[in-house]
Amino acid sequence: MHRHLRQRSGEEQAATYLELFFDLVFVFAVTQLSHHLVAHLDLRGVGETLLLLLVVWWAWIYTAWMTNWFDPDAVPVRLVLIAVMLASLLMAIAIPDAFGDRALLFAGAYAALQLVRNAFIVWAAAPRSDLRRTFARMLAWSAWVSAIWVAGALAPDDWRIPIWLVALLCDYLGPYAGYRTPGLGRSRTTDWEIEGGHFAERFQLFVIIALGESIVVTGATAADLGLDAGTVAALAVCFVGSAALWWLYFDAVARHSRERLRHAEDRGRLARDAFTYLHVPIVAGIIASAVADEITIAHPGAEPDAMAAAMLVGGPLLYLLGHQLFRLRMIGSVSRARVVAMAALALLAPFATAMPALAAAAAATLVLCTTAAVETLGRSRGRYG
Repeated sequence: MHRHLRQRSGEEQAATYLELFFDLVFVFAVTQLSHHLVAHLDLRGVGETLLLLLVVWWAWIYTAWMTNWFDPDAVPVRLVLIAVMLASLLMAIAIPDAFGDRALLFAGAYAALQLVRNAFIVWAAAPRSDLRRTFARMLAWSAWVSAIWVAGALAPDDWRIPIWLVALLCDYLGPYAGYRTPGLGRSRTTDWEIEGGHFAERFQLFVIIALGESIVVTGATAADLGLDAGTVAALAVCFVGSAALWWLYFDAVARHSRERLRHAEDRGRLARDAFTYLHVPIVAGIIASAVADEITIAHPGAEPDAMAAAMLVGGPLLYLLGHQLFRLRMIGSVSRARVVAMAALALLAPFATAMPALAAAAAATLVLCTTAAVETLGRSRGRYG
């Protein structure tokens, strides 16, 4: 069974073509999430989209951990990843009606991908290894949590969301509980030995996936409307905003976090906290910003309502908050420039409904671009943050 594991040669490993192919399903899933939010832009819709995002994220997360240990070029691993990819595609297809007629498809596909992947790892890992014991606990944990997901799908509509919230809470508590299982004990983060460079790269690629949704939304919406002066101006503002989001993550954050994870003493704990959990607000902020882009391009001269304004300002604000939490966990400090940027966005929020959507988007984009410029200039002078 050792032939299925990645060979740890001491050199940094890179994402494989199969991992990139696998991620294509999640490009579609992120698109489905943003479309669901646009179609249900109220408090309930935001809550539903957040719940769906957390499920999609959890499905992707476990596979990222798996491919850090197992070689995607090994045929059995490849076949399992393709099977999980199909289940993920079915789950993504169900997103628009996940709380209605396609609830069982959504929950069943999610349960299937968790169980198949974890069962394979238990089978493939070396006997009596920490990896096998860890995934035996994960398999047991995912089995009983999957039963809750399916029960929620079969329950009456009024009970579905409460039951699924219980299942989601159990899923997200699993790593902190060490997947404690009767007869199997609990896992320690030191059991989750990872190759830090590859692990960080996988999360950086997911950020690219989410940013790609912003580009798709801006291009598709503008193409449908035609390129008059207002649409071109909105397209330019939204594109620059997406570029600023990219800059703020990949100019320094990605590089520093990669190095920090590679040299951490307890890489499993840091990977769990900073990547598995604290990338959620970063990705959520990008999705909210993509929704804001669609609103801006579709109605550049209209004053946004409260929920639309929340996307315009709250998306970038949530994105920066995620960065601050991520940095705080990685190196124990926050960026002063981003604190100022968050304060500026918070001050903009009360006025966003009293100005055209294009003006509000331009103001938020200006804050992001100024922050990126200040930080880049500071790094050129030898300062980080």
